[in-house]
Amino acid sequence: MLRILAANHAKETHVSESSPVRLEKEGDIGVIVVDYPPVNALGPGVSDGIIDALNRGNADPDIRAMVLIGAGRSFIAGADIRGFGTGRKRASIGSRTYDVLDASPKPVVAAIHGFALGGGLENAMACHYRIAVPSAKVGLPEVQIGILPGGGGTQRLPRLAGPKVALEMITSGRHVPAPEALRYGILDEVLPEGTDLRTSAIAFARRVADRRPLPRVRDHAVQVDDPGMFDTMRKSIARRARNQKAPYHCIAAVEASCTLPFDAGIVRENELFNELENSDEARALRYAFFAEREVAKLPDLGEVKPHDFHAPAVIGAGTMGGGIAMSFADFGYDVKIMDANEQALDRGMERIRANYATSVKRGSLAHDEMERRLARIHPVGGYDEIKDCDVVVEAVFERMDVKKPVFARLDHVMNPDALLFSNTSALDMDALAAETKRPDKVAGTHFFSPANVMKLLEVVRPANASPQTLATAMAMGRRIGKISAMAGNTDGFVANRSRAPFNSEMVILLEQGCLPEQVDKVMVDFGYPMGPFAVGDLAGLDIGAEGRKRRAAADPKYRKLPIADKLVEMGRYGQKTGAGWYRYEKGDRTPHPDTEVAAIIRQVAGEMGVPQHNFTDQEILRRLLFSSVNEACRILEEGKAYRASDIDVMWLHGFGFPRYRGGLMYWADGIGVREVYNQIAAWHQQFGERWAPSRLLRQLAETGTPFRDAKPAPFR
Repeated sequence: MLRILAANHAKETHVSESSPVRLEKEGDIGVIVVDYPPVNALGPGVSDGIIDALNRGNADPDIRAMVLIGAGRSFIAGADIRGFGTGRKRASIGSRTYDVLDASPKPVVAAIHGFALGGGLENAMACHYRIAVPSAKVGLPEVQIGILPGGGGTQRLPRLAGPKVALEMITSGRHVPAPEALRYGILDEVLPEGTDLRTSAIAFARRVADRRPLPRVRDHAVQVDDPGMFDTMRKSIARRARNQKAPYHCIAAVEASCTLPFDAGIVRENELFNELENSDEARALRYAFFAEREVAKLPDLGEVKPHDFHAPAVIGAGTMGGGIAMSFADFGYDVKIMDANEQALDRGMERIRANYATSVKRGSLAHDEMERRLARIHPVGGYDEIKDCDVVVEAVFERMDVKKPVFARLDHVMNPDALLFSNTSALDMDALAAETKRPDKVAGTHFFSPANVMKLLEVVRPANASPQTLATAMAMGRRIGKISAMAGNTDGFVANRSRAPFNSEMVILLEQGCLPEQVDKVMVDFGYPMGPFAVGDLAGLDIGAEGRKRRAAADPKYRKLPIADKLVEMGRYGQKTGAGWYRYEKGDRTPHPDTEVAAIIRQVAGEMGVPQHNFTDQEILRRLLFSSVNEACRILEEGKAYRASDIDVMWLHGFGFPRYRGGLMYWADGIGVREVYNQIAAWHQQFGERWAPSRLLRQLAETGTPFRDAKPAPFR
C-alpha cells in the first residue's frame, strides 16, 4: 500500500499503486474514488478496488460514512463490454460489489455525475443513498447488447421506481435524466445547478452517518398495481423485439422481483443472465457495438486534427436539405439554408416546421425546444448571405448538371478556407471537386433519408481531398449525432453500391414467380422493420428509376428491371401517388397488396419468357443478401472501404439491417464463407454473369478466412 498524506493533513489517500480505485479521508468521511479513464467502466481491478476500499473504510474507526464517486467525466458508465463472452469467471453472488455495498455496516452515498449506466447504476442502487447533479443520466442499457442487468438491477430498480417504470427502462435501455430519476425514487436528491458534487456528497454523508437502520433497497416492498402489466409489456414489444431473447428475459427478471424474495430474485436474475451472455444475439450485438467504434478510425490518414467549424450552411431546402438543416439545429448549431427561389425556401421551412410539430404531437419533443431549434435555422436569399460560413453542405437535386454549377458558384463566393461538401448518394465526387479551385477542401457527405432521423453519414473521399477535410467531415457527422463512415469514390459509394444487387435481385425474383408481399414478409421475419418493396414505395420509385437510367447509359451490359420501369411509366411512384408496389388508401400509409401489380408482373414475365417457380423463404433471403455480400467483397478488394465491419455499420444504420444479427458480413460469417461461395458459384452457373464470384470471396473461401478478417486493398 502507498499512503499519501496531504500537506494540510485534512485529507488522506490510501491507494494501491496499481489500483484504479482509491480511498480518501475527508475528516470522518471516507471517499471512494473510481479513477479508470475515460468513463470509469467496471474494467480490470475496478470492482476489486471498490470492495477493498469499502472494507478498509469499514475497518477504520475514524470513518463514520462513505461516498462512492467517479473521477473525471462520469460516475461509472457500465461494465467493460470486452469481458463478456470470454469465459471470464464472474464473482459469485454475495461477493460482488453490489452485495458488499449492500451489506456495508456504515452508510454509503453514491455521488453521481455524467453517467451511471448498467453496472454503474446497479452499484449506485446497492448504496444506501444516491445523489446527483442535474445533468447526470442513469439507465440499465444491457438489453442493447443482448443481455440483462446482472448485478441486481432487475431486482432493485422495481423496488425503487416500481415495476412499471423498471420494465420500461430495462426493456428500452434508455438513459434517464436525473430530475426524472428523482421523481421515480431512484435518486434521493438532485443538487442545485452549479453545486460541487463532492463537497455536497460529503456533507450529505455526515448528515446520515448515524441514521439506523440503514435504508437498503433490498428491504423495500414491490408495489404491483397491475398484475397483467408483464403480459401487456410482452405484447407491446413483440414487433421491435422480434427474434430476440433479451427483452423477454428482462421482463421475466423484473417479474421475479414481484413474485420472489429478494435473494431468490437475485438467483433468478443470474440464471437468466447466464442464458444470454453467450447467445448468438448477444455476440452479434457486441460485435455491432465495437464495429461502430472501429468505423471512426482512418488508419491511413494518421493523427489529423479536424477543422473546428461554427457556421454551417445548407444549399437546397427540399426534403434532404431541410433534414440536414434540422440535424445541425438539433445539436445546437445556427445554420443558414437557401434555395433557388423564395417559394422553394418557404416550402422548405414549412416542411421543417411540420416535421418538428409532428415530434411535438408524438410527445418526443417539447414545444419550447421546437421553437429553440426552429430559431437556429435561418433562411437566406442568396449566396452572398452565406459567404462567411465555414462549411457548406450542398443538397440540391441528384443530377450532375444541377450540382456542378452550384459548386462552381460556391467556390467563387465562399471564403477560401471554407469546406464544400455534397450530399450525393452516388455521383462522382472527383467531378464535383474539379468544378472548384479547392479540390483539397471538397468531400461527399451522404446523409440518409430522412436526414434528421437516420444515423448514418457516409463520408466520400475524392482523390484530392486533404486528410484534414476528411477528418472534419467525419467529425461533423459525430457532432450532429451521426455515425460517420468513410467510403471511396465509386458509383454508389459503399452503402448504396453494396445494396444495389439486392435492389436488382428483389425485382428479378418477381420475374421468376415471387410477389412483393412474399419478399417483404421474408425480410420482416428476418428482422427488418419494413420489407424492401414497402421501403421503395416510401422513398419513391421514381428515385430508383433515375439511378437505373444513369447506370444503363453508362454500361451497355446493365441489367434492366422492366417490371419496376413499367410501374414508374404508369405513374406509380409509391406512397406519394397512392400506388407503387402496393396500393394505399387516402391518408393511410398501410401497404395493401395490389392485384394490378400481380397482373403486371405476370404480363412482363410472360413477355420475357422467364420460367416461373415457387421459392422457399431461405432462397429468397439468400438471393437478396448473398448478392450484396459478393458486391461488398468487390468493394473491399478495390480498396473502397477500410473494413468489412464498416460495411456492417452502414447496413445497420443506413438500411435497417437487424442489429441483433450484427450486420451483413457478420451474418454471412455465421453461415460460413465456403457455403456462401459455393452457393454464389452455383447461381453463377444458373443465372449468368451478375452472379460471378468476386476474387476476394474466392480467396476467402479457399483459405477459410472469415469476412471479418478479410484484408482489403489499400484505401483509394
